[in-house]
Amino acid sequence: MSDIITPELVSLDVPLGTDKQSVIRALAERVVAQGRATSAQELFDDAWAREQKDETGLPGGIGIPHARSASVTEPTLAFARLTPGVDFGAPDGPADIVFLIAAPAGADEAHLAVLSQLARSLMNDQFMSGLRSASSPADAVRIITDAVNPAPAPASAEAPAATRAEARTATATKTKKIVAVTACATGIAHTFMAADALTAAGAETEGVELIVEPQGSSGYKALPQSVIDDADAVIFAVDVDVREPQRFAGKPVVRAGVKRGIEQPKQLIAEALAASDNPNAARVQGGAASASAPDAPVAQQSVGRRIQRWLLTGVSYMIPFVAGGGLLIALGFLLGGYEVTKDAKDIIIQNSLWDLPTEGITSSFGPIGQYLGSVAFMIGATSMGFIVAVLAGFIAYAIADRPGIAPGFVAGAVAVLMNAGFIGGIIGGLLAGFIAWWLGRFDAPRWLRGLMPVVIVPFLGSIFASGLMILFLGRPIASLMAALTDGLTSLAASSAGAIVLGVILGLMMCFDLGGPVNKVAYVFATTGLAAASQTNTAPYLILAAVMAAGMVPPLAMALASTLLARGKFTPVERENGAAAWLLGASFISEGAIPFAAADPLRVIPASMVGGAITGGLSMLLSVQSFAPHGGIFVFFAITPFWGFALAIVAGTVVTALIVVALKGLGRSTKDAAVAEAAPAATVAA
Repeated sequence: MSDIITPELVSLDVPLGTDKQSVIRALAERVVAQGRATSAQELFDDAWAREQKDETGLPGGIGIPHARSASVTEPTLAFARLTPGVDFGAPDGPADIVFLIAAPAGADEAHLAVLSQLARSLMNDQFMSGLRSASSPADAVRIITDAVNPAPAPASAEAPAATRAEARTATATKTKKIVAVTACATGIAHTFMAADALTAAGAETEGVELIVEPQGSSGYKALPQSVIDDADAVIFAVDVDVREPQRFAGKPVVRAGVKRGIEQPKQLIAEALAASDNPNAARVQGGAASASAPDAPVAQQSVGRRIQRWLLTGVSYMIPFVAGGGLLIALGFLLGGYEVTKDAKDIIIQNSLWDLPTEGITSSFGPIGQYLGSVAFMIGATSMGFIVAVLAGFIAYAIADRPGIAPGFVAGAVAVLMNAGFIGGIIGGLLAGFIAWWLGRFDAPRWLRGLMPVVIVPFLGSIFASGLMILFLGRPIASLMAALTDGLTSLAASSAGAIVLGVILGLMMCFDLGGPVNKVAYVFATTGLAAASQTNTAPYLILAAVMAAGMVPPLAMALASTLLARGKFTPVERENGAAAWLLGASFISEGAIPFAAADPLRVIPASMVGGAITGGLSMLLSVQSFAPHGGIFVFFAITPFWGFALAIVAGTVVTALIVVALKGLGRSTKDAAVAEAAPAATVAA
């Protein structure tokens, strides 16, 4: 294994900038100057993206920006001792000891173990004092190398915290047993620092035996199931999903981010002890999603973020039904003609491949086309009939895990029965989820616990949630839906109103690129298909405007970054732009997210302008889409297709030109990189 750090990668008391962005960029430049990465900008972008998710400052004057990056060719540490320190977001002040941990995207386990060992060493006071008193870069390299060289083999490197804790249990006389899982997004630094901090705090807490399972990026050593079964409580200090969460099912649980495991280990242990004695404490559910999805009322999230997560979970499970069902309906129209809806049900019941229909043929392919078109249409219509129930069912699932699915589906079906539409499905799903979650918190007798998630909770949850929908909520929501539908349909019926509606939908589709506002517009368009007919074409107009506008942001970013102004975009953005051509053509708005994340104040307003133009133009040209997804690849289900293409081209060109113009008002990304690289290059020299 090559040296992970060299004296050329060390900066002692050299100014690298006054903020963490400058420090990270300077250290990235050093890594590239030593031939250990191919692009300082790409390494900086990856480390900065990680920093924006969660600041990497730690108590004790430490900053550990880190990333796994495709630009890194070998695992590398770049070290800086700063005078004065720079704020990396730690609660106790600026950081004077900063490590940039750069790992290749496909780093092997041995290298990851070394990087992880460094992270653990940061919790050692002797190691830190040695770095602060190092007299030369070579001295600092020796201290760091001595700390990481004794790293054990990869299999055991992932769980030394567990090993040390297990060794204590043989002679311990403590009464409460706690198991913990730590995991961060990259699985290199915070994962193991939190594991060590919790282990140390557990050793200092009287009456506690604590064993930690660090789930690092190179794998993990699972705790013995017997240890988990004996535990009185569980701590999940994680920023990502817990792997194999069903192992902890039924245990009282405390959930927190991984940084809290580093900064407040004793508080987490105290909370776990309290949970172990509280019959109403949150518990790990049996489902695979439960360990990573916070329990509703105890999650460390704002109310808005929790509601957003629940709704987007429902929408994400609903979309496959919409996409598959909508494409089948479009195929039915292609094969059987647009009048196939009249008697499709009767045809598939009364006829077969060897007994084709002979009357009422509307297909240009004759009887075989009529029959196959009817089959495709009815399968698609059946799939579309599930969407409100699926939306409600998986909203409830996001809140209460598997026990919420049945009450949620039933509440969604009742919403359809009451003509309450997707708003009724959302409200029904929320009701069912909260009721199922509340029922699941009861400390039932042991003989009844096995029946709770599969019988009692679905039974009572369905009665309460659907009963409330039928008795009190269904009719008012149905009236609201009818008023909204009639209003929007009448708006779409007039030319001016239709254009206004198209502009509004275009703005919504481009506001957050696949986020909740985008999804509201899309769900409104797709659920309206149920009311579409030859005499009511408004849903087809709305769907075309939504799909066309949603294609604009990725196509515009592709046009701007690969053709119009390549020099104003980074190499990584140009690569994303090449992929965005296909994503945009397929109606995947998320293809523009990398651009919006890097430069939101330019990309999002420009996208909204282009989306508004496309939505309004689509309505002006009376473009109709009979397919809810697929972009240009469902051209056969869009009429007139030339109008659809014209609207998309107009919005794409306008957005791309605005982005390029806005990039020119300030420093371009390339200029900024060159300007900021100069001082870093001087330092490296």
